[in-house]
Amino acid sequence: MKVHSIAPFVPSGSDFQASKQFFQALGFELTSDQHGYAGFQKDGCAFILQDFNDKAFAENLMLSVRIDDVAGFREEVLQKKLPEKFGIRISDIRQQPYGKEVNIIDRAGVCWHFIQ
Repeated sequence: MKVHSIAPFVPSGSDFQASKQFFQALGFELTSDQHGYAGFQKDGCAFILQDFNDKAFAENLMLSVRIDDVAGFREEVLQKKLPEKFGIRISDIRQQPYGKEVNIIDRAGVCWHFIQ
């Protein structure tokens, strides 16, 4: 068996439209949008945003995203004022055993680990 990709379904929280806008502002391309599901991709990585609001589930979901430049990414998020515009949280950069990491807690409560 050859695996070609994996695309997790990610809950949007209470405001599906605002979550779609957030991920577009974060740099993901909206590739499909119908019936409560929105496909996003960037650089060959993809996920499906689902119009689903379950706080307990969202707050226990974590996704790991490998990127080239954690500091540049964090600076871009702050320059765009995404925490203020969308109510997300962003951490400081931390050195972990697996690399430099910055975390974003999205609108639903999902923790995205951006790792260099």
